[in-house]
Amino acid sequence: MSIGWGVIGASGIARRRTIPEGLIPAKDAILAAVMGTSEERTKAVAKEYDVKWYLSEQELLDDKEVQAVYVATPTHLHAQQTIRALRAGKHVLCEKPMAMNLKEAEQMIAEAEKHDCKLAIGYMMRFHAWHQKLKQMVDADELGALVMGRAQLTCWYPKIEGAWRQDPALGGGGALADMGSHCIDLLEMLLGRTQKVTAFVDTIVQDYPVEDSSVVLLRCESGAIGIVEAHFNVPDEASVNMLEIYGSKGRVEGRGTIGQVSTGAMTAVLQTDDKEYDADQQREGTSEVLRLQLQVIEPEEVVNIYQAEIEDFCEAISHNRKPCVSGEDGLWNLRVLMAAYESSKQGKAVKMIGG
Repeated sequence: MSIGWGVIGASGIARRRTIPEGLIPAKDAILAAVMGTSEERTKAVAKEYDVKWYLSEQELLDDKEVQAVYVATPTHLHAQQTIRALRAGKHVLCEKPMAMNLKEAEQMIAEAEKHDCKLAIGYMMRFHAWHQKLKQMVDADELGALVMGRAQLTCWYPKIEGAWRQDPALGGGGALADMGSHCIDLLEMLLGRTQKVTAFVDTIVQDYPVEDSSVVLLRCESGAIGIVEAHFNVPDEASVNMLEIYGSKGRVEGRGTIGQVSTGAMTAVLQTDDKEYDADQQREGTSEVLRLQLQVIEPEEVVNIYQAEIEDFCEAISHNRKPCVSGEDGLWNLRVLMAAYESSKQGKAVKMIGG
């Protein structure tokens, strides 16, 4: 079953990544139309892929060839554009963060249910082949009892005139909302949902009214502590963008797997036996130290994260199932984000409610 797609917000991430890497190569996805506010940019994208173009949302939503809509606009537009699309009977993949506040997010979910449409949120890093491999290892208890996880995503993002991510009224936040939300999603996929949040959010280097630094501690339902680090003030050359998970049997470390690319590297250091230490910290009466084995982790197949995201949503539509990252997942992520901002503002831990 082929799904015709329309894109609202044809420039930015849609033009750079989601259209060429996701919609074009994805199985059962057909790019039917694009819509944007800049005629020049929108026409250029339409010409590149030989599709229809519109300058109004309603024209795109009236297009009978469009069954699914990808909303790739600034965050303050997500709710209104998603709701219009759902009311037009279109399935919607909306970029993250889902909305500016919980009320908007809840309304988006309600509209999807009311009109029997699918709603997904664009946390595409879940689909990374190494992250999926790590998830399998965690589920198979290869790391033992989960102890701690760390997800770091940093870049250099100086003040830019007109940049919507630097305006809290348009983006809802800075480094934490834009990049830290991905880190929260990944850690929760591996460690379980958050129960308590402690955060430190600040603007240290850049000159704009959103945060350029954030460190968030998540107490997860597995008992493990998750550490989120998202910064707009670290040079690109110095950014590692790493994911680490520690357990009672060892650790797994991914480097370069967090981000917009589908590559990277991952290694594991796992305990090779179950011998116990004695009271003198010796292994069963000997001076033998704990043997560890370094393993290079390789997934069975490397997939493009944007292509996998689109294919998952197409399959959710055709097989009438929930997408991998549902609207409810997006709402919960937003709840954790809001708790982190509140924790930093109040200077104390915030307990999550529900979930």
